[in-house]
Amino acid sequence: MPADQAEGLRRRGARQPLRCIHCFFDAAESTVRFAHALHQCGWTSLLIDTRGRVWADSPARSLFDWRQQIARGQSHTLPMPYGDGWHAPGMRADEPALTAAAQRYDCLLLDAGPNAPDWTPQPDAAQTLILEVNPTHASMLHGYALLKTLFSLGGHASAGLLGDPGACARLQAACDRFLDRSSCRNLYSVAGEDDAFAALAVRMTSEETGSTARYKTGNT
Repeated sequence: MPADQAEGLRRRGARQPLRCIHCFFDAAESTVRFAHALHQCGWTSLLIDTRGRVWADSPARSLFDWRQQIARGQSHTLPMPYGDGWHAPGMRADEPALTAAAQRYDCLLLDAGPNAPDWTPQPDAAQTLILEVNPTHASMLHGYALLKTLFSLGGHASAGLLGDPGACARLQAACDRFLDRSSCRNLYSVAGEDDAFAALAVRMTSEETGSTARYKTGNT
């Protein structure tokens, strides 16, 4: 069995909490690229198209929207190389049906878009925000507001930045100055990497492998 597949099985076998990743990217294709990068590292994802921009033609494939699918007990997910996709414009992370739907995946990916309204966490999941930061005041202000909300939740939360290196550095500096420093240790930037999506995926899956090892040690 390839090492990447084995890693995914080990993670699920350890019964680690589901990872919920909110992707605030300028383009929907970036969320798909990130899903592929995670799959290369052994994770299987359920990508939720909360803005209706990843699979814009999906309504033509199904007679029922996601709310009707939930009511009927039949989610019409789309098979993808990295896992599955769900065209669900307007769905929030705290949608109760997501808890059951996500059980067989390593993570939930929510394509939130760059100007999405205030987000909500997935209950009982480890929360991660991935922010694409541009050198505009609006982009950095939006990013700061999201990070402030994330780190006020407590529990296991982290955030990754990519985009303009200078803007990411300024946002990190603002968080270090005005937010709780212990929380900001879980904020990192891959803006200077040649392949930011691969760097994010490697970092996230490496952190999870360490968490799995600590979990097993503490329960033996």
